[in-house]
Amino acid sequence: MIFNILIYVASIVCANYTATWFLPISTFAWVSVGTLIFGITFTQRDRIHSLGRKKVYLIIILTAIINALFSFIWEIPTRILIASFCSIIISEITDTEVYQTFINRHWFSRVARSNAVSIPLDSAFFNLLAFYNVYSTAILLGLILGEIIVKGVVSLIYAVVIKKISNLNLFR
Repeated sequence: MIFNILIYVASIVCANYTATWFLPISTFAWVSVGTLIFGITFTQRDRIHSLGRKKVYLIIILTAIINALFSFIWEIPTRILIASFCSIIISEITDTEVYQTFINRHWFSRVARSNAVSIPLDSAFFNLLAFYNVYSTAILLGLILGEIIVKGVVSLIYAVVIKKISNLNLFR
């Protein structure tokens, strides 16, 4: 379980570090390199639910603090640090509650449902806080759309791969 927590924390810290490195995914959508990494966090956090809701919340809060400390050390722009901290707390807590609502469903169903809510929330909240008045509305909407698509795809692929690697039934 410690390994799962470390992957969760590391993916958030690395995603934050690369939050301002952008790649085009179409003529209307962009995505930060951090998004490619951040897609892992939602599914990875879902893997630690066996510890119980209170411990999941504690891990979310500690991860947000660790992320903020690394952001400060690495001199990540303040707007990114604040946006990241706030969006982690809001989207990950939302993800946890949705996941817990469907706790008696198959694992993949819980992951897909919780990610379907938290990924758009995280993408909109982070980008609006981090990049409002930095980029035009069109670019900002392209960033949000690009992140929702990429995080969703990455999180679902990661969910399937991690289940196959751990040799567990995908619909358990």
